[in-house]
Amino acid sequence: MRADKTYSPAQPCAASAVGAWDLETDVVVVGFGAAGACAAIEARQAGAGVVVLEVAGVGGGSASLSGGEVYVGGSGGTDVQREHGFEDATEDLHKYLMIAGGPAADAHRVAVYAEGAAAHFDWLREQGVPFKGTYLPGKWIEPTTDDTLLWSGNEKAWPYVGQAKPAPRGHTVQFVGWGGGKVMMEVLCARAEELGVQVRYDSRALTLIVDDQRRVVGVVTRESGEPRFIRARRGVILCAGGFISNRAMVERFVPAAQACELQVSAGNDEGAGIRMGMGVGAATLNMQEFFATVPFFPPASLVFGIFVNERGQRFVNEDCYHGRVAHHVLRQPNGRAWLLVDNKSFGRPVIQPDIPVAAVGESWQEVEEELGLPTGALVHTVEEFNQLAERGEDPYFHKDAEWLRPLIEPPFAALSYCQGDFQGHAFTLGGLATRPSGEVLDGDGQPITGLYAAGRTACGLPRWGEGYASGLSLGDSTFFGRQAGVSAAAAAD
Repeated sequence: MRADKTYSPAQPCAASAVGAWDLETDVVVVGFGAAGACAAIEARQAGAGVVVLEVAGVGGGSASLSGGEVYVGGSGGTDVQREHGFEDATEDLHKYLMIAGGPAADAHRVAVYAEGAAAHFDWLREQGVPFKGTYLPGKWIEPTTDDTLLWSGNEKAWPYVGQAKPAPRGHTVQFVGWGGGKVMMEVLCARAEELGVQVRYDSRALTLIVDDQRRVVGVVTRESGEPRFIRARRGVILCAGGFISNRAMVERFVPAAQACELQVSAGNDEGAGIRMGMGVGAATLNMQEFFATVPFFPPASLVFGIFVNERGQRFVNEDCYHGRVAHHVLRQPNGRAWLLVDNKSFGRPVIQPDIPVAAVGESWQEVEEELGLPTGALVHTVEEFNQLAERGEDPYFHKDAEWLRPLIEPPFAALSYCQGDFQGHAFTLGGLATRPSGEVLDGDGQPITGLYAAGRTACGLPRWGEGYASGLSLGDSTFFGRQAGVSAAAAAD
């Protein structure tokens, strides 16, 4: 009988319609990624019984595909920062995160994180997450070595550098090569199960269960083709990821992300957690925002190049974080942009070595003509850039002198960043409105009893694609997942 009913995340199930509970516990966590694992650990350590519902056959979620970086600092610096001579005041971390959060930055959330980030790094190590403790200078998307500390955002780039004292804050799990997030998630998931968290794999959460006062009291999940009714005496924590894998939601809320062909997701970021929250009256925030990146570097030599649009004009300081570069590239007129390089700076992007070389010439005039740009436009842009770069100046875009070098060694080339010629990567930044402590809020800003959220299901620290820094998602998910776990465990039955 129960198997014949169709459940939708947007339509909660009434508790009165539940004939019998298949399982009862204190806290139910939906999703076993970074946020879910940390929420489960904290709730269990607070003495609550915890059940995790994970749609996949293994834990880790999209975090397991990440570089394993957490963005932390403040409190004078983590011990790793201090060991390598970097002081990081809480005020500077707070200022940076407020700028990085863009117009919708949440001052309360930022303050909580800035105050607790360094201690959170210690907590991760206490759970067994390995960090070598070494420093890797230079410009990286993520380290290929097993080093810990790196510059992972816009800290040294304009306009951030003039508003907050820069410090490297990317703290990366010890792992050789790309993809250290797998190590982090193996540790956190194992820690949760070691503490007695019951994880139900291949369990797809279908919808929330509410009582006659609209309080969230459980979850309907599907296991082995059958619905199961699980009661949560203290609360449900939604940690089911974002919605980049849901084409309909992307088209509806964040159509600009469709310019990026590739999803940064393990495949289950289908928006189910967000839709479940919306179904019980939760408000959403920043659904139009997304992270994006384009195959710009490594090699780092490409950062010496300059981006131009179809008018032959520059539009960004190329030394800023690759996600910021991506957003500027994506919104150029008619989707057309090129990276201009000379023989000294030329290279093939490691992430997409087959990116088209749109034009090659012995002079910039030949490149301009081959691209079909207005006569003299590109030539004038490059000549002026070269003159200023020779003096170590960039008055228009404030590219740091470290990355300024005249483009004067032929042959010259233009790598195509026109839409259709590159493979951009994207994930969503919008989600449910929550307090920093995890309570999900309705349209009036009031908490929905029994419901919590963290990670990309919630709208957390990363709220602006242009201000994103590597490590913000893992930092946000693990830190605020913990807060949600503590809050749910402390709630009354």
